[in-house]
Amino acid sequence: MIKRPLYLDKLESYIDKPFIKVLAGVRRAGKSSLLNQVVEVLKKRGVESKQIAYINFDSIEYTDIRTKKELVELIKNLLKLKVKYFLFDEVQNVEKWDEAVSALYAEPGVDIFITGSNSKMLSSELSTFFTGRYVDIRVSTLNFEEALTFKKARGAKIGDIKDEFMEYVARGGFPSIHLTNQTRAQDDEEVSDIFNSIIYRDLVERNGIRNTELLKRVIRFTLDNLGSTMSANSISNYLKNEKLALSQETVYKYLNWLEEALIVERVQRFDIRGKEQLKTQEKYYASDVSLLYAVNGRSETYLSGVLENVVYHELIAKGYEVGIGKNGEKEIDFIAEKAHKKIYLQVAAHLDSKETSEREFGAFAGIEDNYPKYVLTLDDEWIETHQGAEQKFLPEFILKEL
Repeated sequence: MIKRPLYLDKLESYIDKPFIKVLAGVRRAGKSSLLNQVVEVLKKRGVESKQIAYINFDSIEYTDIRTKKELVELIKNLLKLKVKYFLFDEVQNVEKWDEAVSALYAEPGVDIFITGSNSKMLSSELSTFFTGRYVDIRVSTLNFEEALTFKKARGAKIGDIKDEFMEYVARGGFPSIHLTNQTRAQDDEEVSDIFNSIIYRDLVERNGIRNTELLKRVIRFTLDNLGSTMSANSISNYLKNEKLALSQETVYKYLNWLEEALIVERVQRFDIRGKEQLKTQEKYYASDVSLLYAVNGRSETYLSGVLENVVYHELIAKGYEVGIGKNGEKEIDFIAEKAHKKIYLQVAAHLDSKETSEREFGAFAGIEDNYPKYVLTLDDEWIETHQGAEQKFLPEFILKEL
């Protein structure tokens, strides 16, 4: 089992602390593997196997536990067996799980870890029962550095950094993809299976969606426009042009469900000059770029949006809070902040024309603070500095400077 220190180190630091450890992320992002790694850590610390209960509610062994009553009965039996560490995987499969876990939390000496693939369910239930008593760890698919680690682990050599990065961009970050060296077609088929599982289990069944074709059209449009500002109105108008009727209200509902299932993430815009959050024209990013390929196919026209998507998830994985900047009539791809650190980022495949260079660097014009400003590109030879901003080679920036 390949270690992921980005998350495992955090989990280790919270073992035996009076917090419920919550891992949220899209299905197949690696949450179950992390729980299994926690089990390994506990055993290395001298904890006996009989004190640990790992329960995966997606497995056939626990398909008969779907209600609070059934979960409480299981917990009672495990407590009688002197279990101290409870690891509940995909806990959202159990109705009123939060009430059962809340009762368990009241037991002295227990330590609880839970995972889930529905952000709304986790956040609303947790905030109701566990305010101030849980730590939320967002688990993403593999970032670039982790993908290189997985490649080394399977005995493959690491080549030129740019080639490796483009390989990562082409494959995406679902961990199972990086355990083997398979073809693009096999990658896409595997991710397509993951996507269909999410759609039917976390969207169609959970929300009672009848018209799955309209849902898929909304998903296709959203993924087709990664990195572009959009609104429910723009999606509704697109569907009208396709002779399909879907109200803005229903579009909003579908987009919210996509967010809840962690298929996409909404990033809001911030007016730098007006110093206010804007409520229109947000951007959406996929939980993994491979979902785009599985749903819409592959095209060179997607590169700019895909690069933005990759940078967004690198920032999130490294603990930044991320927004989009509106600077007058110009847009800044990312404003990223954590602790007392703040950076501005533009992302472009290449600065291959004067017009492109002026557009990317010009986005920073008039920003008078002294926070670092970068234009990230795939160019690794000719590097520019302009408008108080530096051009950086994107792969190296991700690995060394973030």
